[in-house]
Amino acid sequence: MSDKKRLFWFIFLRVVVVSFFLVSTIILNLNGPDSINGIAFYGLIKVIIATYAFSIVSLLILKVSDKLSKALTYGQIIWDLALVTFLLIFTGGINSPYSFLYFLSIINASVFLARREAYYTASLCGILYGGIIDLQFFGSLIPFGLSQYPAQQYGIRYIFYTVFLNIAAYYLTAFLAGHLSERARVSETALHDKVVDYEELERLNSSIVSTLNSGLLTINEAGKIRVFNPYAEILTGIKQNEAYDRLLVDIIPDFAIFMGKFHEPTQGELDFFDKFGKKKVLGFKSVPLTDKDDSVMGVILDFQDLTQYKQMEAKLKRADRLAAVGELSARMAHEIRNPLASISGAVQLIAQSDATCAKDKQLLGIVLRETDRLNELIRDFLEYARPTPPAKIHLDLALLIQDLTSLLKADHRFTGISVDMHIPKRTKIDFDLQQCKQVFWNLLVNAAEAMPGGGEISVRAEVISDMASGISVGDLIKIEVIDNGMGMNPQDVKNVFEPFFTTKANGTGLGLATVYRIIESHGGIILVDSKQDQGTRFTVFLPQSVGERQK
Repeated sequence: MSDKKRLFWFIFLRVVVVSFFLVSTIILNLNGPDSINGIAFYGLIKVIIATYAFSIVSLLILKVSDKLSKALTYGQIIWDLALVTFLLIFTGGINSPYSFLYFLSIINASVFLARREAYYTASLCGILYGGIIDLQFFGSLIPFGLSQYPAQQYGIRYIFYTVFLNIAAYYLTAFLAGHLSERARVSETALHDKVVDYEELERLNSSIVSTLNSGLLTINEAGKIRVFNPYAEILTGIKQNEAYDRLLVDIIPDFAIFMGKFHEPTQGELDFFDKFGKKKVLGFKSVPLTDKDDSVMGVILDFQDLTQYKQMEAKLKRADRLAAVGELSARMAHEIRNPLASISGAVQLIAQSDATCAKDKQLLGIVLRETDRLNELIRDFLEYARPTPPAKIHLDLALLIQDLTSLLKADHRFTGISVDMHIPKRTKIDFDLQQCKQVFWNLLVNAAEAMPGGGEISVRAEVISDMASGISVGDLIKIEVIDNGMGMNPQDVKNVFEPFFTTKANGTGLGLATVYRIIESHGGIILVDSKQDQGTRFTVFLPQSVGERQK
């Protein structure tokens, strides 16, 4: 309790005690008018009224200003001494039963001030009490209604003994009360410091847990969640109040296989689908949560979203594969293309000879076609493995897609297929013109070949501020190519951008792999979402043109 609050209660309790004394005095005077003489009675009333006034003024000062609290405390002790002194005078002096109230003043001084002030108060009490008895003995207090006869009847020896005994008691009280108050004050200070330390530790702990850049949760022995920090909310999409006291396996089901291993430090990875259906890869570490007796009372789990790291790892592996393929392709170009050219030239000469019969010419034609096909495959492969550095220019995406759709009308693969284009005008990107045409031509052709019976291809584009997956930051152009064709199974979706992977009888498996490589070289990314018999959606994210961002 603060000193100000303690002082307030002290003043308030004094008002209560004085009120009780006032009521008892009035009742006593009414029942026995001779029990208190008139001078003493009216003197008591005046002292009590003055005490009321002083207490009210003290409370007002205490409320208005904190700076005067120390002086106000001294004032309360002095007023109490004066109050007890007048009370003794008006209630019989040496015969008064209220001399013990000086002890309360001494105790109050030790509680509110210090041991030294308690001794000062004890000294004042001794002086005041001795002064009252002496003045009563010599008749100096008759004007206050206090007769000298009781003191004179007791005699000097009794008076000396009484005064000495009271003074000794006052100092003993000051010693004991001061000692106990000092100990209480030291204990209170230590307790306050400890409470402050605990509060500081709690704030620090809360701050650390809240600002961790990883999910942190604790579970009890029953597997129920007790702590669920803000980053865990972000990773799982579940609020802390929703997760509290729920089973961990209800929030992250794949943790079920690790539940029996949490009695010792554990780490691992698992797949997690948040409440929005988004798949994430979580890496976690766990340590047992023990009490002071080293008994396991739960588990502390720290987990992080490894999705981006896994994507980056896959990109690095893919880049390593491509580097190896590029090295291989440089050797293949010399070892295969030159013999192919020789074979093709020789076959053409043989086919043009008059000595070659029609049947042989037909067979030689097959050889030429397959040679050309093999040469085209090698060219595509080299183009994929060793792409030409992009020569970026400022492109209007809407005009480019519009030009491509005009060319599609002459292609038999687009028979019965309509192209619905929703691209805002003046959607600008910085891209190599030929490579850009190659990208969207491949995507449109793939969409058309997925709908041999006809259908609709939708091409959409929009500007977005950021991509939720965190793969890129800044203003992006999001382009979608959507068909309602046969779709792909999950395994095909996983491998669709791999070189030489194809689901077509005559496909080389390099079209979409080249698309991926080109988009990647322009600082973009391509994603695919497909379900069998429901169609396919290719989504391309490209940086918006620098000039457009500056606008």
